Amino acid sequence: MNEEVKTDAAIYVVKTTANQERTVANLIEKVAKKEHLAVHAVLAPDELKGYVLVEAEGPEVVDQVIQNVPHARTLVKGQSSFTEIAHFLVPKLTVTGITEGSIVELISGPFKGEKARVKRIDTTHEEITVELFEAMVPIPVTVRGDNVRILKREEQEK
Repeated sequence: MNEEVKTDAAIYVVKTTANQERTVANLIEKVAKKEHLAVHAVLAPDELKGYVLVEAEGPEVVDQVIQNVPHARTLVKGQSSFTEIAHFLVPKLTVTGITEGSIVELISGPFKGEKARVKRIDTTHEEITVELFEAMVPIPVTVRGDNVRILKREEQEK
């Protein structure tokens, strides 16, 4: 397999206003396209609060792009490499950290706001089966892993 690797582009970090990372990333993309600037990619990872990663030809390109972008504060000195940001590019399972027996709150869907105990975890489909506390009859309900918030982690009772 012959892949062409670009060595002339680097990853630069832009400091942003907290909780405005996605907005800044979208605006950087629009400005770069409109002005035909050499920005290859923009990444706003959820776990990296207050920062956006920009792949560009040089720091001067990123500086030019963020000049008129609201909530884009400044360009962090230096540059990053793909090895430093590779872990942001691998998707995480939504059921990670949820254990059987944990108490969760449903944060979306018809049972939003309900508390439940985790009965089973299906990692292949990223779903969990819970039993609602307030239900008259214990009925297992299957929901996506990102539709719950962990309230209390517990070991499974045996």
